Amino acid sequence: MTGTTRLLVDGTNLLHQLSTGPERQPPAALIGRLRAAIPPDVAIELVFDGPAERGLRGERIAHGVSVRYGGRHTADTILVTLVEDVAMAAGAPAGGGSLATESILVVTDDRALRYAIQHRGARTAGASWLVQRMARNKLSSPSVGNARPPVPPRVKQPAPGSIRSMAGARGAGATDDGDGDSTWSPGRGATRKVGNGKRAPKGSPKR
Repeated sequence: MTGTTRLLVDGTNLLHQLSTGPERQPPAALIGRLRAAIPPDVAIELVFDGPAERGLRGERIAHGVSVRYGGRHTADTILVTLVEDVAMAAGAPAGGGSLATESILVVTDDRALRYAIQHRGARTAGASWLVQRMARNKLSSPSVGNARPPVPPRVKQPAPGSIRSMAGARGAGATDDGDGDSTWSPGRGATRKVGNGKRAPKGSPKR
């Protein structure tokens, strides 16, 4: 993008590159991604084949972004004309090149179109270059929120031997003084198993 002040994009070609399903993405889907991937001081013009879609009639639709439709002309013809108009305004003959067009970058995969653009002094790049630039911008954008819950902190567990020694120490000399360091006892409502109340203990005389 060094030295580029105006970016002309073969919109139909770019949509074909971005398409991942049987249906093309609408042109409006390009606007935000394209503007985010290109420096704000570079003017962007998307050129499509066919009639204008509703709401996209050659007007400026975002900051520094405009959309053109060829109508009864092809998008290729519109792109060549846009470059040639700049060259001729700077004094170049029809079909000739000019230093004034060096700041124009045209994105297309059409070989014949790229040759015609370069012959008029502008530079060209493939649609895959622009797609990769848009992908890099998307990956470098900060994510919103956390994709997964945070991992809880790991608590260091005491060794099994230390648990038995601590239990023995508590049983030997600890008392329940209300400071939370007493041995465990059943909660309220719990019962203690004391054996069968109807069975006499071993060693007692039978009646």
